[in-house]
Amino acid sequence: MPTPVNVAVIYYSATGTVATIAKAVAEYAEKAGAQVRLRRAGELAPQAAVDSNPAWAANAKATADIPVASPDDMVWADAVVFGTPTRFGNVTSQLKQFIDTLGGLWQAGHLADKVYSGFTSTSTAHGGQESTLLALYNTIHHFGGVLVAPGYTDPSKFVDGNPYGTSHVAGQGDIPVGEQTLTAARVQAERVVKITRALKDGLAAEGSRD
Repeated sequence: MPTPVNVAVIYYSATGTVATIAKAVAEYAEKAGAQVRLRRAGELAPQAAVDSNPAWAANAKATADIPVASPDDMVWADAVVFGTPTRFGNVTSQLKQFIDTLGGLWQAGHLADKVYSGFTSTSTAHGGQESTLLALYNTIHHFGGVLVAPGYTDPSKFVDGNPYGTSHVAGQGDIPVGEQTLTAARVQAERVVKITRALKDGLAAEGSRD
């Protein structure tokens, strides 16, 4: 029986693009044999700001039943896949706020030796996809985590062209997530599950020899 793998998909999404990718990553990770928790970062924007954008308000309503991420999800997970739209080439304040609550777990060593990966969306092709994921991945180094990016490990990655993580150009929210992005999500989810399982197997084998 394959080694069990727990994957937490933790994301922030305003108008729904990243939420769609997050659901796809969660679905593909589950199909690859993982136990999955899909979690959203809590909203920090005032309700008036959310209500001022119909797409933002619609996404908030559509995803209200998805639990808000908690530190317990990080402890439970063997692998964490973070998702965020870009904000001037960086992660959103909502996801950063969640990450900033993890100091106690970090000090206790509970964030180390887990697999981490990420995905994002931007308005334009050069609107910060790489810088956003690289900024996110800087945090993983501080965690002592194992970064598992998709790289060019599948022929489809030479089509979407982003080795850092799944990404989508959303325009002004008018370009829906399509087959290319969903394929990238599948490749990334499957790779995360595969590498996490191999890492757990290796650590277990090493522990049995101690």
